[in-house]
Amino acid sequence: MVFTTAAMIKNYVIDTNVMIHDPKFLYNFEDNNIVIPIIAVEELDKLKKAPGVVGYHARSVLKELNKVRQYGNFLEGISLPNGGTIRIEMNHMDLSVLPDGMDRQTNDNKILTIAKNIALADADKPTIIVTKDMCMTVKGEALGLTVQDYENDKVHTEDLYKGYSEIYLSSEQINNIFKNGIELPKEYADAVYPNHFFHIKSHDNSSHEILAKYKNGKIVPLEYTNAAAWGLKPINREQKMAFELLFDANIHFASILGGAGSGKSILCVAYALQSVLEKGLYRKIIFVRPVVPAGNDIGYLPGDEKDKLKPWMSALYDTVDNLFHNKSKHREEDGPRVFKRGEKPDFSVEQFIDTYREMGLLEMKTFNYMRGRTLANALVIVDEAQETTPHLAKLMLTRAGEGSKFLFIGDPSDNQIDNVLVDSRSNGLVYTVDRMKSFDITGHITLQQVERSPLAQLAEKHM
Repeated sequence: MVFTTAAMIKNYVIDTNVMIHDPKFLYNFEDNNIVIPIIAVEELDKLKKAPGVVGYHARSVLKELNKVRQYGNFLEGISLPNGGTIRIEMNHMDLSVLPDGMDRQTNDNKILTIAKNIALADADKPTIIVTKDMCMTVKGEALGLTVQDYENDKVHTEDLYKGYSEIYLSSEQINNIFKNGIELPKEYADAVYPNHFFHIKSHDNSSHEILAKYKNGKIVPLEYTNAAAWGLKPINREQKMAFELLFDANIHFASILGGAGSGKSILCVAYALQSVLEKGLYRKIIFVRPVVPAGNDIGYLPGDEKDKLKPWMSALYDTVDNLFHNKSKHREEDGPRVFKRGEKPDFSVEQFIDTYREMGLLEMKTFNYMRGRTLANALVIVDEAQETTPHLAKLMLTRAGEGSKFLFIGDPSDNQIDNVLVDSRSNGLVYTVDRMKSFDITGHITLQQVERSPLAQLAEKHM
């Protein structure tokens, strides 16, 4: 638990954006006092009818608050089942604590006013504002207040699980991996999870090496090194590891992280097209993507659902177009295709996608359309998963029905995140990687190498 009590009870004044980020925030402050300014409740009331994820989260917060009403009343303070108290602050609105130049009418400054007055009135206890708003943080500290980010679901990205290791073994051990596999050496046990990958080199023969994985208690060779998906083959070691996660039917969830041009999207889409359109391993492909920052609705956009979605699904169109180009460069090698790879298709990417959408084999959805659904026998690709909150990432995965496989892909760098509710340490993608790494039916890989072009490589590395 991040918000520890130490030796002293603290007053935590909660900003609205924290509640929207994590509707279950009230269970994460141990035996401290949670203070919700009445202004924040008013903001929740306005947001509860908002379209998309923000409205859903606002309603979820209000439901959680309603649950704890049975234990007391919000004016006097309610003792929470797991310790601590929660109250809605109706007082401490003396605006004279704000300096000249600060707008007394904004909700943020009213919340700061409440926090400042509580800090003055209850000086024996530390009073801390918890917010995800950078401007609120700056202003709060300028007023002499202690301000913290909401840390409960943050992941230390410098220690984020990569999914693979480089290790050295003897040539004899490497030979045994090729034969029947070997037990995991004890010195690596603490850093290895199911479906972990290895690049193993020999410490007594520099030319002896193998790509392997940890599966069913043993280190074994990769199974799909010669596999191709929709004419596409992996071109570096991490992409080969990603193919293992994609092609392994026992993996029900895989997360693939990587920068621009690392190949995460094209690998997943190629596998999806082959596994659904050619092999029938799943009933449909569901491609999910955020519409706009914080998952707003698309209702205001012109046209039908197809027209509304197209601008936000351009990544899928581009990826399929690249796969078409890849197929046209090669001769037919194995298995039936929708068109021969030795020929240029006589239809457009848009026609291709529209055809399979009309057949029910391909769906393109935004985050907002996932609530209440059970996705059985489907291959679900959640693109730009770094835009999700942990709460929304959980919502996605709990949609999984029998026979489905979920793929989360994205780049959790701060410069790739538009959602103001999350950052590189608190987004749903890194949260899911961290929480789902320990299970036999899940796997993860981080793609390190940019393969898009020399220019993309330079930009990713130096800019």
